[in-house]
Amino acid sequence: MNVGIKGFGAYAPENVVDNAYFETFLETSDEWISKMTGIKERRWASEDEETSDLAYKASLKAIEDAGIEASDIDMILVATSTGDYPFPTVANMLQEKLGTGKVASMDQLAACSGFMYSMINAKQFVQSGDYKNVLVVGVDKLSKITDLTDRSTAILFGDGAGAAIIGEVSEGRGILSYELGSDGSGGKYLYLNPENSKIFMNGREVFKFAVRIMGEASTNAVAKANLQPEDVDMFVPHQANIRIMESARERLGIPKEKMSVSVDKYGNTSAASIPLSIAQELENGKIKDDDVLVLVGFGGGLTWGAVTLRWGK
Repeated sequence: MNVGIKGFGAYAPENVVDNAYFETFLETSDEWISKMTGIKERRWASEDEETSDLAYKASLKAIEDAGIEASDIDMILVATSTGDYPFPTVANMLQEKLGTGKVASMDQLAACSGFMYSMINAKQFVQSGDYKNVLVVGVDKLSKITDLTDRSTAILFGDGAGAAIIGEVSEGRGILSYELGSDGSGGKYLYLNPENSKIFMNGREVFKFAVRIMGEASTNAVAKANLQPEDVDMFVPHQANIRIMESARERLGIPKEKMSVSVDKYGNTSAASIPLSIAQELENGKIKDDDVLVLVGFGGGLTWGAVTLRWGK
């Protein structure tokens, strides 16, 4: 059975926050932020727009794109670090909002790698034969856990959501290979500080880890699919920092024009980062049926994940 993406959708809040905003209260500048991160602006949800609301809007688009009804979904997996509540899960809330019926649902927390983790979990459930249409959502409202007094992290994060219907696809298409991993010894470099419920990051250590692991995981995933770097049509890295992304691209041996860049528009949206990039490239006509995509991300944990897939239903 070939398992892949049957439907896809993404959503970003309307509120645009540009770099000039941070110049009003932090010792920083648009020029510095752009040069060091590649970020020009990001989207922040309003206070009354919760993570489950972002997930709902992206999910509706994915359901429509798949040509199915909400009632056809038989499992919901939501990758998020910023649930509306510790529980019920975003997946539980999404189940009710969509009206899927009492299907299995759960949140999965692998930070910025979460979308890949949930995609691969969904793949296994579909291949078991027990589920046909698994809704996978990568969603985060990082604005609510961003420390605006911390110059090194305040500028980085945004909000958004991406959703995919994972199910059986046509011969030769779908998920070809994957690599998932974690290193708990690095958890101290990127975590939610319990003292203020805000993100803490040791930027130097995370940068070193990300540069190495993004390249390694991508290369391994391509090799597992019995492909070469020249076979890749679109490289979609986690949109954390343009310098990390460029390093991963170079290690994989992918030309610049084949790398998706949306960090300038959305910043780092954690689990939503990769699906937002896919949505951008679909809109721009840069992803077509039978294109080979490599998705790769890293996140708190420390975690990482890479997926090679051939696009198409």
